Amino acid sequence: MARITVIGGTGYAGSLIVAEAAARGHQVTSISRSVPAEQVDGVTYVAGSLLDADTRARAVADADVVYSAISPRGDMAGQTRQGLADLAAAAQDAGVRLGITGGAGSLLVAEGGPQLFTTPEFPEAFQAEALEMGEVLDDLRASDEALDWFFVSPAAGFGAFAPGEKTGAYRVGGDVLLADAEGNSFISGADFATAIVDEIEKPAHRRARFTVAY
Repeated sequence: MARITVIGGTGYAGSLIVAEAAARGHQVTSISRSVPAEQVDGVTYVAGSLLDADTRARAVADADVVYSAISPRGDMAGQTRQGLADLAAAAQDAGVRLGITGGAGSLLVAEGGPQLFTTPEFPEAFQAEALEMGEVLDDLRASDEALDWFFVSPAAGFGAFAPGEKTGAYRVGGDVLLADAEGNSFISGADFATAIVDEIEKPAHRRARFTVAY
């Protein structure tokens, strides 16, 4: 059993990761700005913000893994990078593994190719978000070797707009976007959460980014 803290644990990705980890018997704490009315049995819910030092300290205290499912949108735009840098410092000091959901935008469309968010097809509304999370990845790659981190980019078609179903199957890649034979890049929310908890239980990517898709 691992002690897992999820920051942003009531959002789309975060809530699914919380539920999956709890279902497997892990000790789970969910941190979000407000405590939800509907709660997963056995999960500890805490109100707090990534931008608050006391919240970050609590997130890494008595945890084996702290996972961020925060997106740099709304009032978090432009602030998420620094918040995650501060969380990384707290995790390193505490000897806690750090995981981050980073979005698909920073993935390469092909080996040696451009990043997805720079292509004409990428929605302009999400370009700033993708750029900021790409900078978070750059920060992690430049971080002290003592920091144990992993950064997960879902498929391009990941999101609450297309939740999909749980299949228990997924493919894992590196820095290049994964797509099927028809060119579709998709992963359900439930299977994305499965991949995250699988990585927590059996670490295969240390100080590395990986992507998951069908």
